[in-house]
Amino acid sequence: MSKMRVVQVSRPNGPFEFVEREIPEPGAGSVRIKVQACGICHSDSLTKEGTFPGIQYPRVPGHEVVGLIDAVGPGVAGWQAGRRVGVGWHGGQCGQCDFCRRGDFFACQSAAGITGIAYDGGYAEYMIAPASALALVPDELSSAEAGPLMCAGLTTFNALRNSGARPGDLVAVLGVGGLGHLGVQFAAKMGFRTVAVARGGDKEALARELGAWHYIDSQAQDPAAELMALGGARVILATVTNGEAMSATLGGLGTNGKLMVLGAPESLEVSPFLLIGGRRSVAGWYSGTSIDSQDALSFSVLTGVRSMNEVFPLERVNEAYERMMSGKARFRVVLTTGH
Repeated sequence: MSKMRVVQVSRPNGPFEFVEREIPEPGAGSVRIKVQACGICHSDSLTKEGTFPGIQYPRVPGHEVVGLIDAVGPGVAGWQAGRRVGVGWHGGQCGQCDFCRRGDFFACQSAAGITGIAYDGGYAEYMIAPASALALVPDELSSAEAGPLMCAGLTTFNALRNSGARPGDLVAVLGVGGLGHLGVQFAAKMGFRTVAVARGGDKEALARELGAWHYIDSQAQDPAAELMALGGARVILATVTNGEAMSATLGGLGTNGKLMVLGAPESLEVSPFLLIGGRRSVAGWYSGTSIDSQDALSFSVLTGVRSMNEVFPLERVNEAYERMMSGKARFRVVLTTGH
């Protein structure tokens, strides 16, 4: 039987282990993917550290996967071997249960589950994925370019297009990092008056290169006051993981403004009077379905949105993971298999 290399975690907080496994056969409703690239996402720590409930070990992380369909299981329609596809965080929810219908994917207990958590992900040469999880990857994107768009790109794209903002509205993106550098691009390409908010003046040139109309240095300026001077933000896309930084922008929301929380700080301080007085709101957003992923990929090709990536071979997974988790990466990290 042919073998494949995978990077697995055998226990919570365990090390990455290189092991050989037999190449699996796809079951009913599934396909086998020859992995070409897999982005490393901060959410991979849920598998690495065991903080997501119910993970069965050993487990292969990775949910920003791009590769070629290598084999098709029984009952799969519309997908053929040789097609290049992507698989994201939501690994093919059934779409029928109450959790799926209301968008509460974290609570979904369908057999498909979550890529890299409920079943093995893309830190491997091959993986099995439900056909319902697949998104077609456009030819214009390389596999390494497309990988981060399956989660980081999808999350920022989907949050913005569901935020209620319209072209011409003032939209601020808090943070110009792994999520934020994509958020600025998507916001600008969607026609918003895009304001980038970050710590330090050294990020201004990049923010403007990505499409920002205005830049606010939160170390030197009061971001809330600066946003109000511009008329107040319809939406603030908060991509950082610092609750204090998020709270500092809330006063910059205009009437009916919304803070969209994408980063996950431990806490967030919100004044009820601020919310009530201007009908302001705070909402969370994460990821999306396979159809949403395909929309994000298509929009990226159409408008030229690209993730800025550091690429590592699978063998250097420890270095790559540390690079991403430490925040030193500019701006996403992608593993490649050489396929």
